[in-house]
Amino acid sequence: MLVVALSLAVLNALPAAAKVTPRHPGPVLGVSHTQFTADGLSAADQRARDYLASAPIAGNQHIMGWGALNPEPAPGVFDWASLDHRMELLKQTTADPVITLCCAPDWMKGGRAGQTDWTRIEAPPVEKHFDDFARLAGAVAARYPYVRNFLVWNELKGFFDLDRNTWDIEAYTRLYNKVYLAVKKANPQARIGGPYMVMISWAEDRSSMSGPWGGVEQRIVDSIDYWMRHKVGADFIVVDGSNATRDEKLPGGDAAATQKFADITRQLYRRTGLPVWWAEIYPEVEDDSLPADSPRRAAITLLALARMVEAGAEKILLWQPQADDGFDSVALWSDTRVTDGGRPLPLAAAFAWLARAAEAGRPVTSEFDGRSVRVSDGRSSVSISF
Repeated sequence: MLVVALSLAVLNALPAAAKVTPRHPGPVLGVSHTQFTADGLSAADQRARDYLASAPIAGNQHIMGWGALNPEPAPGVFDWASLDHRMELLKQTTADPVITLCCAPDWMKGGRAGQTDWTRIEAPPVEKHFDDFARLAGAVAARYPYVRNFLVWNELKGFFDLDRNTWDIEAYTRLYNKVYLAVKKANPQARIGGPYMVMISWAEDRSSMSGPWGGVEQRIVDSIDYWMRHKVGADFIVVDGSNATRDEKLPGGDAAATQKFADITRQLYRRTGLPVWWAEIYPEVEDDSLPADSPRRAAITLLALARMVEAGAEKILLWQPQADDGFDSVALWSDTRVTDGGRPLPLAAAFAWLARAAEAGRPVTSEFDGRSVRVSDGRSSVSISF
């Protein structure tokens, strides 16, 4: 995904909004804000914020990139303005703010202090700066003490070892452990999770994590096992993925392939004993020419979400909830950069309905009849036809 920082034109200028009352046990569905989202001053932005605040929807923000500038451009020199701006958005729209502790300032990864090369945003800190990144993570936790949940890094970006042809889970785990301890020191009530791996699968493969949709690469499963053995602690495990395989197949069709999300949720829980988070989900459809706001994309996404809720996922975050011509994944509202933006898209109403049902703990069931997806919680139902 494109990672570009936001403009500072509207920093600290969000209008006041009603306080969002914390809920228990907490939202199950949520969104990850990216470069373009509902943080401006227009009526379109306000429409999108009103939508988010109307349902129990968690909100996630990265500390650098995806809408936030470099929080520590030089050692010990902090610039919180853009991250403060995004955290104000979360305050206004959710009772469950989440922070992803990614990415790292340039000086932590071999670059020059005071400069940011956005083309290298996905590079991790070099090991001699792991302690520095952990201190930054602790400073973030101290600055936003109302944030309870933290994700450590994003998709193991930069941690692939070409020589071994697998992920350098050992280095990631060393970084994770330092971050875990720093965040817990700053906020003992914080909940922290990793390793945020992509659950890459192949249609014909079978591994120790498999199903009718194929098999997750064994090297990914092995990496999770290593992290489980060597982590100093974790409050949940976080992954992401698609119903499509790496070889671009949808075993059984797009609807059937969404069972992958549910199966992995159950298998991860059995394997780790930890609550399962999905940091990003990408439910693909058989006709990949369909636009992001197509009813079929919305329906298949609803089916995937419902199946994960049925399987007991603790949190499911939808990446980039605002539509963008440069990103073809399903969104919740139209682009707020246009006059009539911020309008709900086909998934929006069903997403909010499912968020309420899931947060209330009502068991949901889902059905697919070839032309629509229907989800029920025993009291009411919601459907999307295409």
